[in-house]
Amino acid sequence: MNTEEIMKKIKEHEGLSRRDALKMMALSPVAASVLAGTAAPATLEASSSNAVGKIVIVGGGSGALMVLARLRRALSKPDITIIAPNEKHVYQPGQIFVAAGEYEPEDIIFDNTGYIGDDVTWIKDEVATFDPDNNKLTTKKGTIVDYDYLVVAAGVQYHYEQIEGLSVDMLGKNGIASVYQSDLAAGTAEGATITRDWFNALHEAAKTSKPRVICTQPSTPLKCGGAPQKILYLSDDFLKRDKLTADFIFATAGEKLFALPEIDAAIHKVQKGYGNITNKFSHNLIRIDAEKKIATFHHKYQEKGAFDKEYNEYEMIDKEEEVDMEYDFIHISPPTAAVDAVANSLLGWQKGTAKGWLEVDRETLQHRRYKNVFGIGDVCGIPVGKTGGSARHQGPIVVGNLISVMEKKELTLKFDGYTVCPLKVSYGQIIMAEFNYDGLAPSFPLDPAQPRWVWWAFDLYMLQPMYRYLMLNGLM
Repeated sequence: MNTEEIMKKIKEHEGLSRRDALKMMALSPVAASVLAGTAAPATLEASSSNAVGKIVIVGGGSGALMVLARLRRALSKPDITIIAPNEKHVYQPGQIFVAAGEYEPEDIIFDNTGYIGDDVTWIKDEVATFDPDNNKLTTKKGTIVDYDYLVVAAGVQYHYEQIEGLSVDMLGKNGIASVYQSDLAAGTAEGATITRDWFNALHEAAKTSKPRVICTQPSTPLKCGGAPQKILYLSDDFLKRDKLTADFIFATAGEKLFALPEIDAAIHKVQKGYGNITNKFSHNLIRIDAEKKIATFHHKYQEKGAFDKEYNEYEMIDKEEEVDMEYDFIHISPPTAAVDAVANSLLGWQKGTAKGWLEVDRETLQHRRYKNVFGIGDVCGIPVGKTGGSARHQGPIVVGNLISVMEKKELTLKFDGYTVCPLKVSYGQIIMAEFNYDGLAPSFPLDPAQPRWVWWAFDLYMLQPMYRYLMLNGLM
């Protein structure tokens, strides 16, 4: 679908003028050329700072590459080493679209090499240990790397094994799927195709029965926390388009569908429209019996106790239990943690709810104890969603503040906590939940709780090329 076709669709669905639609799609001349397929990776901009020092970037995902591109432009004599094993790059937001049949795997996997210039030292390895007291680290192959400044963009790891009875090789069998499963070091995203096959198997089963489907969300922080619900609604709508149905259960360790009340209310309205979704709040998946197709959840709840006349209220007693649920199909979102190298080092939070995640200031993104260290992306132990949208907003903050440290200046740039969750509530409809530390933060004067086709068009047709040619090159 070309730009003019998209604009026509937007006008039909949203009633917006072409001018307003172009603004919403962020179609600068550069972006327009990207969408027309004529753009190449951007060249470096003129340098502006004479600050010097050896910078090491750990990670090869979007946050790392955005910081790399910006530093190469901002420094007149950059001395940058990147430690990343992956020659292939996975456009992780696209995994949902592969699962839903809107993308092919080749649409979300491309070369990393074009983003790492010849002036950058590339160590194709992973970090095993950090030694921030001595400004050095050691890779898994035993290489010791010294640095003056460090940017940690190491991402997360998934712990399927923490669910008793489950292992990664069980995904794609016995009705079990997880869109999250991928090997980013190898540049693969098999969870996306496994979940696409899961959609199709569910569709076939619904032709002759009414399957029971469970979608889970863990108690840990999760990359793209809205993804479990995206799978829930898209798989339900996948059936409804052919007048098929199933019984869906959303089993979440959380106590609500979304932290922001406006978005939470909107999602409840969406669920009511489906009419076949049951929520099980405070249910955390702890065990699975794949052969019997039984999932076991740890359920926390409160029970009313004796009435307290002095306070004129009932005592609430904390309770917990294990709950077994039978299923035909289950989509599992795994427990998630920072990579071991961070979690087991002095760089991680040493206590508290963020223990193990990278200990950075939530505004400056500078490490709270090691001032020559900064963090970006999912590895950071700060109270925002772990999304590419967050990393995009963090990129200029990290680079600007790092250069200020190099120039021995005060840090002036502050990250406001921006994150974005494009909740796909059906094929063709997205609730674009944008928020920051203070609450809702929509980029456009539209009701953010209203599902819209325009956001589906943006996410499906425009975001991937903008990500690939603009964001990773640090141009937006």
